[in-house]
Amino acid sequence: MKVYFDNAATTPLLPEVRDAMLPFLGEAFGNPSSLHDWGDAARMDVDKAREQVARLIGATKPEEVIFTSCGTESNNFAIKGIALAQQSKGKHIIISAVEHFSVLHSARTMEKLGFELTLVPVDKYGVVDPDDIRKNIRKDTILVSVMHANGEVGTIEPIKEIGKITRENNIVFHTDAVATAGYIPIDVKELGVDALSLAGSQFYGPKGSGALWMRRGVRIMPLLDGGTQEGGRRAGTENVPAIVGLGKAAELAMADMAARAEHLTFLRDRLLNEMPSKVDHVVVTGHPTNRVPWNASFTVEFIEGESMLMMLNAKGVAVSSGSACTSKALKASHVLIAMCLSHELSQGSLLFGIGIDNKPEDVDYVLEEMPPIVDRLRQMSPLYSKFVKASKGGK
Repeated sequence: MKVYFDNAATTPLLPEVRDAMLPFLGEAFGNPSSLHDWGDAARMDVDKAREQVARLIGATKPEEVIFTSCGTESNNFAIKGIALAQQSKGKHIIISAVEHFSVLHSARTMEKLGFELTLVPVDKYGVVDPDDIRKNIRKDTILVSVMHANGEVGTIEPIKEIGKITRENNIVFHTDAVATAGYIPIDVKELGVDALSLAGSQFYGPKGSGALWMRRGVRIMPLLDGGTQEGGRRAGTENVPAIVGLGKAAELAMADMAARAEHLTFLRDRLLNEMPSKVDHVVVTGHPTNRVPWNASFTVEFIEGESMLMMLNAKGVAVSSGSACTSKALKASHVLIAMCLSHELSQGSLLFGIGIDNKPEDVDYVLEEMPPIVDRLRQMSPLYSKFVKASKGGK
């Protein structure tokens, strides 16, 4: 049996999305910047995709959507571009301790350029306290970035409450919505954000597609120099097939969001509720209820996530250990450490990224295969041997 539970890393391309892209890999090859019929046709479809993405996030001005190559580029563009454009007002940046590396490392890069960075903590569920944002605001604070939801543990953050604080203090507020776009309703006006990042590969669009929404009036410094594409904010010939695919994926996600969420939540809750009863010493990570529909995450005591990942793969099951960007790092997740889990426990993380094609039988199969895998690995674990010995009073 084959079970793909790694939709946190990437989702499969929907047939409707592929069909929308195909003409732009063939006869509709024009450059959107060209002033002839071939260019006009491509430009019209890029503009249509911009409208589709804008509708997905509740943006009323499609021209505020900037197409990028992925969520990582969108986050880099937001953090670096906004900070550089605002530096005459100050050089202080605030982010949460559980941000994706594309935000965290971008902010660290700005530190090297003379900016100051404050990391705000999270609670045991990975939730940012808006008061911690307020307490750390200074006169020279120019940018706050807190993700809409954490892709590793699924926790949804209080973005609307943080947005009120940033507006009161006239500070630009960015949110990384890669984990939420296409899965839960987003309205940039209601959230009170000034910039929002998303990625098409996370909601059944093409890899290599992303967008950064920027509220009109917010200054940003382009990171790519060249032509006047994307309103002069991102130079380079547009990747028309990927952009069209992103737009179609956004349209489908908006139309099917409620049905998808119901399906994903049912499977997610089965995993969250039944896994701890099937396997001893399993800890659910992230908020128990206020989490994205597709995410079921755990840590399994006494063994490493990578070992479970490989043994599940041998059984035909694809999962992640930590985020997609740290799964090969062989080190404890910075997200779980920020949530005050020990390094030992953090090493045993597993992330089930549930997809719209998954079925209840997939959950049944995983719940059947997990206990013998964990038992086998624990028999080889010195940590587990010590635990058993200690639980027996050292006898």
